[in-house]
Amino acid sequence: MSDIHGIDPSVPPSGAGCAQCDAAGGWWFHLRRCAQCGHVGCCDSSPAQHATAHFRESGHPLVQSFEPGEDWYWNYDSGELFESGPELNPPASHPADQPAPGPRGRVPADWTKSLRR
Repeated sequence: MSDIHGIDPSVPPSGAGCAQCDAAGGWWFHLRRCAQCGHVGCCDSSPAQHATAHFRESGHPLVQSFEPGEDWYWNYDSGELFESGPELNPPASHPADQPAPGPRGRVPADWTKSLRR
């Protein structure tokens, strides 16, 4: 899968959390990492859905979960889930001590009411 269009295993993640949420003082439920450029964005259940917005703006079709212990990929173009794929440049997830939802200190007490389904 490493020679598939949309995956560059050499690119590191853009950070430990969603940069757009961080800049806006927001929070996320789970994180996704673009397999092509390393952009880390929040998932579709998160209020801002920055990973999908990145796909729409960039055309980069593949993301990998950026959650500890998960290595699945999602293809936005085809709507396919891949249980595994090539190993990307470390780190493979946000820090294990960073909670999900996160980041610590910015998640509202009633966060479940803000989840998108």
